Amino acid sequence: MAHLLMVESWVGSMSRLLPRAIREGGHEFTFLTRDLHHYLRSAPEGVAHPLLGARHVITADTNDVEALLPEVERLHAVLGFDGVLTSCDYYLPTVARIAGRLGLPGPGPEAVGNACRKDATRRVLADAGLPGPRFALHEEWADLARAAREIGYPLVVKPVDLCAGMYVRRVDDEAQLAEAVKSLADFPVNARGQLRDPAVLLEELLDGPEVSVETVSHAGTVHVVGVTDKSVGGAPAFVETGHMFPAALTPADTEAAERTARAALEALALTDGVVAHTEIKLTSAGPRVVEVNPRPAGNRITELVRHVTGVDLAAAFVDVALGRAPGLRRTDTGLRSAAIGFLVPDRPGTLGALDAAPVAEQEGVLEVLFAEPGRAVRAAGSNNEYLGHVMAGDPDGLGARDRVEALLSSIRAELVIR
Repeated sequence: MAHLLMVESWVGSMSRLLPRAIREGGHEFTFLTRDLHHYLRSAPEGVAHPLLGARHVITADTNDVEALLPEVERLHAVLGFDGVLTSCDYYLPTVARIAGRLGLPGPGPEAVGNACRKDATRRVLADAGLPGPRFALHEEWADLARAAREIGYPLVVKPVDLCAGMYVRRVDDEAQLAEAVKSLADFPVNARGQLRDPAVLLEELLDGPEVSVETVSHAGTVHVVGVTDKSVGGAPAFVETGHMFPAALTPADTEAAERTARAALEALALTDGVVAHTEIKLTSAGPRVVEVNPRPAGNRITELVRHVTGVDLAAAFVDVALGRAPGLRRTDTGLRSAAIGFLVPDRPGTLGALDAAPVAEQEGVLEVLFAEPGRAVRAAGSNNEYLGHVMAGDPDGLGARDRVEALLSSIRAELVIR
């Protein structure tokens, strides 16, 4: 039995998948957080809260890394940790610092820091010779406006240090650029109370479909588990509206996406102790990296992978955090594809009742989850405003997405937002 230190976590699906993987692996964990109420606010109804499975729950200021490191050293001397991990983007660099300080498995702090900063990722990949979009990084409006003209509209505006697609916007002219930059400046602190970097990243708008490559890195080798496709809506935002695994691609496009993801992870030195989710655009000029996330995929992509291949990426995450070879053997699950579609609001209001039972009873449905009626709704501007999802599988081929889309169409027809 191993003892893991878990530093913060998502309040979404991984906050349940990760404790489950730790428990099923025969291990235990201590949970470290600066704000326990952040998790208690989202306590699931009808099931035990995942934090009840923790050996200890300890409060410390996880946003003050320099003060946290000696405190974690003292905890380690008493409790003895065998690994450290987090499923929250904002604490991945902190975990890398802790692992380095305690001599625990994991990628280096510089590698993780570069992956978690969108501008740093761009520079590292460019220095390694990986083709990417034209980009510029500035804080001042005059510099941004000039750089935008040099790159050329349309382009994409991005924060360098947010996740879930927050404040990522397409802009077609200088007026839209000014609006996007102002909106970002009005959000100076992230959801975990961390002061944001005010720099704004401008990127050339890439054409073509977007996919993600799910990988597990151990002992210097990047193992590709598969490629997931992505549908996007919510323009001018980039809201993920659904995914299917495996992606419906030609063998050549699949190989190109996998090769590009491996090259990106190697350039960033993320070849040990990492489960990664690398987003790639298959452009007319070839594959281009959108971003590299040094943690398991969100939006229940890990569950799509498990339903089709039997590979549990949450369990692999635990394995590599402990310095152990991950279990990546595929099994015949009876499914050839699995897809998820999200109910994305396009207007504000209050959610009416949604009946999940008729959908859950349909052939091939794996999961159905809807928000509770009475919930305040706002038009989606990121991946944080979903009203629910439907997941379905196909035992015969790549028909899972079509099944999900048909089910979502019937739900949208009955959706009431007052």
